[in-house]
Amino acid sequence: MTAFREIASGLQFPEGPIWCSDGSVLLVEIRRGTLTRVQPDGRKDVVAECGGGPNGAAVGPDGAIYVTNNGGFEWHEVGGLVLPGEQPASYRGGSIQRVEVSTGTVETLYTKCGDVPLKGPNDLVFDATGGFWFSDLGKMRKRDRDRTGIYYARPDGSQIREMAFPVDGGPNGIGLSPEGDRVYVAETYTGRVWYWELSAPGEIRRNPVSQNGGYLLADLAQGEALDSLAVDSDGNVCVATILRGGITIFSPKGEHRHVATDDLLTTNICFGGKDLRTAFITLSSTGRLVSCAWERPGLRLAYNL
Repeated sequence: MTAFREIASGLQFPEGPIWCSDGSVLLVEIRRGTLTRVQPDGRKDVVAECGGGPNGAAVGPDGAIYVTNNGGFEWHEVGGLVLPGEQPASYRGGSIQRVEVSTGTVETLYTKCGDVPLKGPNDLVFDATGGFWFSDLGKMRKRDRDRTGIYYARPDGSQIREMAFPVDGGPNGIGLSPEGDRVYVAETYTGRVWYWELSAPGEIRRNPVSQNGGYLLADLAQGEALDSLAVDSDGNVCVATILRGGITIFSPKGEHRHVATDDLLTTNICFGGKDLRTAFITLSSTGRLVSCAWERPGLRLAYNL
């Protein structure tokens, strides 16, 4: 069984972890609406007040942190666990934000793509050219939920494009293959992982027999739901798995196996430490950040702190 070390507790639904070279971890607290730095000894400092529901975070080419903001949730506490719910009354839409770490300044870059409002941006990943892919999970209401897809944008606010629609299973985690020739997306509601072949950075080579141009990599069959993800150095897609609780590791051919945690709402993973052999995992319903030794190095991201 995997041995986990608790780094911090008392976080308000943590997500979007980023390991930094000084040993700290930047993450978002969705319920609190903040970008927060967690020190190796567990101390927590608010870096920026993002408002709404900051969900995913990534380092951009300028050293700023880019945040997918889902616009917020209703929140419920059940048996000592914190659970996100439907679209709240305070919801004003989703956005992509840029955070200057040294000052905590928050700038809104995108709230729509053309005439289509962003509903619930969830996760993002930068490629080597400085552009970024992001998913929009949408929002859920009592009787319906949004149809959404995945997007590609530039970090200076100059361009945003819808790249695949519809991704009806709830596009959540997103990541790139080591060669940059695939973009992977995990669906929350179906437990499926999709990939799109890329002909160039920010350019999809569509599957002609698929409605959204993608290819199905794997389909979990036990009622699991999928959240955010990270890719390792061998190209395996490591997806946080909710309801079952843990990380499901998918090979580039679709074989998969599971590493269990003790939180049913395990929401994200990133790699750091010496040789990127340490996994940092957010256990959201219990408000914890934990780490463990990982079986192989993580994939080094395009930009790091």
